[in-house]
Amino acid sequence: MAGFKDFLMRGNLIDLAIAFILGASFSSVVAAFTKIILDVVGLIGGNPDFSTVSIGPINVGVFITALVSFVIMAAVLYFGVVKPYEMIQKLAAKPAPAEPDAPTSEQLLTEIRDLLAQK
Repeated sequence: MAGFKDFLMRGNLIDLAIAFILGASFSSVVAAFTKIILDVVGLIGGNPDFSTVSIGPINVGVFITALVSFVIMAAVLYFGVVKPYEMIQKLAAKPAPAEPDAPTSEQLLTEIRDLLAQK
């Protein structure tokens, strides 16, 4: 039982659960924003719902609508999440302080020789 408790309390599992819940919530935000953009596209170019478009007897409109929605969602995620995250990472990344070069063995032997010569 202790092993099961350790498994449940492990940080990775909790982090994954939180990420899943936040992802589900964020999905509705992105879907709503995509709907807004599709409405704007509808105002500019007519109806954004392509479900009635067909090539001969094959209805391809549903696929076109899903494809446009996917591209808009991908753009929203890229410009709204990925790019700001990358900028934050760049700002947060501090260059490591330059460490002084470690003395070579010859330098150490010279220093030891000089110390012995002083005594």
